[in-house]
Amino acid sequence: MSFTIDIDTGGTFTDGFLNRNGEVRTVKVPTTPHDLTVCFAECIKAGAKAFDISEQDLLYDTEIIRFSNTIGTNTIIQRDGTRIGLLLSKGLADLAPTEATATQRPLVQPNMVLEIDEATDGNGEIKTRPQPADVLCAAQQLIDTGARCLVVAFENSEMNPANEREVRRIIKAEYPRDYLGSIPVFLASDITPRSGVESRINTAVLNAYVHAKLTRLLYKAGENLRQRQYRKTLFIGHNNGTVARVAKTRAFQTYNSGPAAGLLGVQWLGKLYNKKRLISTDMGGTSFDIGWIKEGEPSYALKPDVEGFACNLPMLEIAAFGAGGGSIAAVIDGKLRVGPQSAGALPGPVCFGLGGAEPTVTDANLTLGLLDANFFLGGSMRLDVEKARAVIADKIAKPLGITVEEAALAIRAEIDHAMGKEVAVVAQGFGEGEEPVIVAYGGAGGLHACAIAEAAGLSSIIVTPFSAVFSAFSSSLIDVGHIYYRRLGASLSDTAISGRVEAALSGMENEARRDMRGEGIDFANVTSHLHLLVSDKDKKQQILIPVTVADFRMGGMAAVAARAAKAMGIKAADLVIDTLGYLVQAPVSPFKPARHSRAHGSVDATIKERRSVYDADQKKAIAIPVYDRQLLLAGHELSGPAIVESNQTTFFVHAGWRFAIDDHNNALVQRGPLS
Repeated sequence: MSFTIDIDTGGTFTDGFLNRNGEVRTVKVPTTPHDLTVCFAECIKAGAKAFDISEQDLLYDTEIIRFSNTIGTNTIIQRDGTRIGLLLSKGLADLAPTEATATQRPLVQPNMVLEIDEATDGNGEIKTRPQPADVLCAAQQLIDTGARCLVVAFENSEMNPANEREVRRIIKAEYPRDYLGSIPVFLASDITPRSGVESRINTAVLNAYVHAKLTRLLYKAGENLRQRQYRKTLFIGHNNGTVARVAKTRAFQTYNSGPAAGLLGVQWLGKLYNKKRLISTDMGGTSFDIGWIKEGEPSYALKPDVEGFACNLPMLEIAAFGAGGGSIAAVIDGKLRVGPQSAGALPGPVCFGLGGAEPTVTDANLTLGLLDANFFLGGSMRLDVEKARAVIADKIAKPLGITVEEAALAIRAEIDHAMGKEVAVVAQGFGEGEEPVIVAYGGAGGLHACAIAEAAGLSSIIVTPFSAVFSAFSSSLIDVGHIYYRRLGASLSDTAISGRVEAALSGMENEARRDMRGEGIDFANVTSHLHLLVSDKDKKQQILIPVTVADFRMGGMAAVAARAAKAMGIKAADLVIDTLGYLVQAPVSPFKPARHSRAHGSVDATIKERRSVYDADQKKAIAIPVYDRQLLLAGHELSGPAIVESNQTTFFVHAGWRFAIDDHNNALVQRGPLS
């Protein structure tokens, strides 16, 4: 009986989803920002305890471990990545990411950027080759100034990478790998084949900036697993919705991989309920992430913004905001503000008792009675109500001249309004048609889901029993996969375009066969898609056309051209295929849901207590029922105001809302009276 383990690290907690032939355990442990391999190991330890077996036995019998992490995100935000030396074409230095902000250092120090005399035109013809003496002089200067890796990003190298590769050859001849002085050299043409000079520079720099730290931590995690009897591969989550082994993972692919997994889980739920319009709302301790499924397809960014840097490798699109349980509340110039600053995992909210000194959203929820101080995370962590009340009284209530409870309500109202406003913007983007459904998750998501929906003008919410660890749960649905890119830059009216696509596809298929064989996967079990990035000739519009390889070979370029022309409102003759992507995927031990038994007794039998909760309308504390989520079964329905509590999260059902459990053990939350 083999296990699967899926782990996702967030800013505050690290979540685990463990499955043994349909028998599931979920765990949460505090994230350890100083070393994410610590919380990774603690998560596995907690999972073994949940199954009442030893870690060694758990790992020995585990079929696959999938790991999504925040190493890349944290490194970029904290600006503690590798010191980079950047080599650019002459005239490109002004495009280097060398600007600092009031709180952050630049990705690349201004004195770590040098230009090389080289040139390739827009058709890929080399005009000037880099000279070895110039390259070695520049490389030595950067290394002497402290560079720990070199990034080479030349203009038009997406059309012809020869000059970048020549620079790497020259440097590696001087600093071969078997010398201690060897230094990594990253090429923009290896990282991204797409056009756009500045975005290509940013993408290559961000990849190199994160690479060393990510490599060190992931290989350490893998080695720790092997020492504890794990015999299989550690797979890493990618922001394109796949996982792959460490050796086939680029650092840039791990950025936002956890939220990307969550979005695919939302898509999976949409298929389960035949819903094609959904909005994902992930409220954790540090951030509030929004994604969407429109007409059955997940949100996708062709030109993603990565912490303020324009990049050009497509990824699943997630909008992140500084709103979570750890968001700090403060009175500034007489007005209450909540977030975007967060108390994070350490020191955390004041009520955690870990040294936090600023009031947070979690402190407000505890003060209002929405959280049980003795049952946070199933009782594994005790919260201090008096500390929470005291800090809110001192830093919020007193400056505003209101009571502690009114201050706590104001903190909730501020954060709920901000989140609801962002969800409303996404909902409006769907246009006319069926109202989108919110899928609420994250450790703090249930406490605020009804308020967010009300603020956004929406009336339906889906909540899974795994909502507190939803990204880890969603990871269990994800395939092993790889995506490959080839630069084309060819007009759809070009009579030779079909042949060029087939030639590129043939080369990528050969790579895919090799890589999937390395993952231990028979290529006969692989599904494949083409991602054709189509733009107008001036590149003012771009669209991604996904198509299965089988359908492409059946319909040819004519079908692709017709789809693109219709979607963009442009004649096919005026369109260009910028880049060809080839995605291969294969399932490995995916989670399969089971039907759950229906309730026979009254829902009242699942009430564990009645808790005093401060009510905004009545301006006083009222007693409301608290239901045990573990006892709620298919067919059970309840109405708000009420609290539904599990070992890992709490859902606050507002007055006027109903909460019903279906045959999949999911909660369908609707505005309106009980049916």
